[in-house]
Amino acid sequence: MVKLLHKWLTTLGRFIILMGRTFAVPERFRMFWKQYVKEMSQLGVDSIGIVLLISFFIGAVICIQMKVNIESPWMPRWVAGYTTREIMLLEFSSSIMCLILAGKVGSNIASELGTMRVTQQIDALDIMGVNSACYLILPKILGMLTLMPFLVIFSSGMGIVGAYFTAYGMHIMPADDLTLGLQHSFVPWFVWMSIIKSLFFAFIISAVPSFFGYTVEGGSVNVGKASTDAVVSSSVLILFSDVFLTQLLS
Repeated sequence: MVKLLHKWLTTLGRFIILMGRTFAVPERFRMFWKQYVKEMSQLGVDSIGIVLLISFFIGAVICIQMKVNIESPWMPRWVAGYTTREIMLLEFSSSIMCLILAGKVGSNIASELGTMRVTQQIDALDIMGVNSACYLILPKILGMLTLMPFLVIFSSGMGIVGAYFTAYGMHIMPADDLTLGLQHSFVPWFVWMSIIKSLFFAFIISAVPSFFGYTVEGGSVNVGKASTDAVVSSSVLILFSDVFLTQLLS
């Protein structure tokens, strides 16, 4: 137990030191801006497709489940639409979607930086006097922080589109009942809460895999292990932080 605690504290200390090097003033803003735009495209824009696809089907499935399993003479007709909206806003579009992106984006970041480390590209940057942590990691973190709110909004919107698909295409429930449920007791703060949570998750998704990839030692086998550890650690941290953020923001 003592050894495990020592390992965790050592890892946390190395992570904080790395983040201290990362959040420095870029030496050349032109190169930083180029990397920043590249990371936004690679990590954020390229993830829009899978976010929309998953959100569409999840919204449709939630609507069906709510209608089939909660339907009762004692329940208002708009309950299915109301619960679909709340689930998409409060949990799926922020927390669950970020868990999915942790697998896609996190493994990509850890593998990229891990490969650069074992092929000594990062060492070459350090030898040339470049702050490799700031040059490689900071654009990834800022890129995810920039685009994550948009991914959350797209996810919520596509989930509602999926719910309407069940109403119009599958005739699960009248579209008017769905619309009434989506509009019932709407709280705008829930949208902001979802965005705020996603910003914390975006930092975890980008910073934690960057740490595992940047500090990898050994060969290609260790790169694969670092990628797996990055996804697992990011997912666990997202789940833990989701509990505290939900309690704090609710």
